[in-house]
Amino acid sequence: MTQQIPSTEPELAGVRNFRDVGGLPTVDGRRVRHGVLFRSGHLAHATVEDADFLGSLGLHTIFDFRNAADQKLEGPDVELPGVRNVNLPLSDPADGAEFWKMVRDGDLDQLRGILADGKGANRMIVSYRSIIKERTGEHSQVLHSLAEDSVPALMHCAAGKDRAGLSIAVTLLALGVEREAIVADYLESNAKHRRYKVRRSSSDASAYSPEVMELLSPLFDARAEYLTAAFETIEETWGGVDTYLEQGLRLAPETRERLRDRLLD
Repeated sequence: MTQQIPSTEPELAGVRNFRDVGGLPTVDGRRVRHGVLFRSGHLAHATVEDADFLGSLGLHTIFDFRNAADQKLEGPDVELPGVRNVNLPLSDPADGAEFWKMVRDGDLDQLRGILADGKGANRMIVSYRSIIKERTGEHSQVLHSLAEDSVPALMHCAAGKDRAGLSIAVTLLALGVEREAIVADYLESNAKHRRYKVRRSSSDASAYSPEVMELLSPLFDARAEYLTAAFETIEETWGGVDTYLEQGLRLAPETRERLRDRLLD
């Protein structure tokens, strides 16, 4: 795996999980170009220095996959001069509202009830599968935008792991990036300095006990099984990546080639 160039992966003070996707190899021997596709967690808490760095990247478009509830919780992204912000929610604010309230507020017994015995991981798998099947319009819009003019681009959600992770994965599939490289990039969200900070309503130590954190871990981990479920959904629903791109995402071969020309060395 090619190392990221240092200048595009600083440890930003107020932005988690930022990185350049450049360097990933395609099956036909090309590589994703550095400086054209970035991913991160939300930009609502970016410091002045963070914003200066992000502004230096020459971004054309920021794709924000958070929903209204996320934006209310974290705040809007910082404004970067000359950068277009496109909000494409990949989850409904009402979907799982009770569940996420329980994650923030629930006691140990309540968390056991909704997360123990594999229920937490299963919820994530179901979510990944549904985003692939139900959000084809949004993913189509992203790929067509990248093919036309939206480069360099930054994709983010709240943690930069799930909704942004899937959108990056779909983009990399369209570019022909090796499957193992897509999974490896996705798993980099587990690095300690990148992980989303779990926030619960209570500041009491018991709210963050080892058992609580273990129960919550499936929700905040990047796990290969989640992305594998997304890939399996593509195979099961469309029969393969090419058909998914052409029929599911309405990506014509010439548009896909234009996308590759923009994003690959």
